[in-house]
Amino acid sequence: MEITLISALIILGIILLLLELLVIPGVGFAGVGGFVLLGIAVWYTYAAFGSLAGHISLAGIGLVLIFFLWFALRSKTWKRASLKAEIDGKSDGQPNTPIQIGDRGITTSRLNPAGKALINDAFFEVRTFDRLIDSGVKVEVIKIEHRTIFVQEIANN
Repeated sequence: MEITLISALIILGIILLLLELLVIPGVGFAGVGGFVLLGIAVWYTYAAFGSLAGHISLAGIGLVLIFFLWFALRSKTWKRASLKAEIDGKSDGQPNTPIQIGDRGITTSRLNPAGKALINDAFFEVRTFDRLIDSGVKVEVIKIEHRTIFVQEIANN
């Protein structure tokens, strides 16, 4: 009866570890549960059959885990599971905005401090430096820095 329980714990622990390694990403319930079950199996072997049997079970479980890890890293499992798509798009780092400093527009959302504005018949994400600007207010582009457009409210609104 004890050998059956120990064998079941070892098999279930290894299955949980394999699930964690191959199916469920991250350190979760399956991996922790697998290690706990293997630890209980080794402890129970020491308690039920003595230190020689405990050492043998500990060494056997260690060898089985090393074999499965070696097999998982050597096999084409990771190549089958990995993404092979390539990204061929390029960015030139230059803003493609058809606007310049001094262009005027109107806000289409509240700038708090960021929001949307309609400038030169196109919608842009814009920012303000210090104050909030309500929707429907005329604004002027005062700075363009790293694709960020800064605006301020036009005084004669």
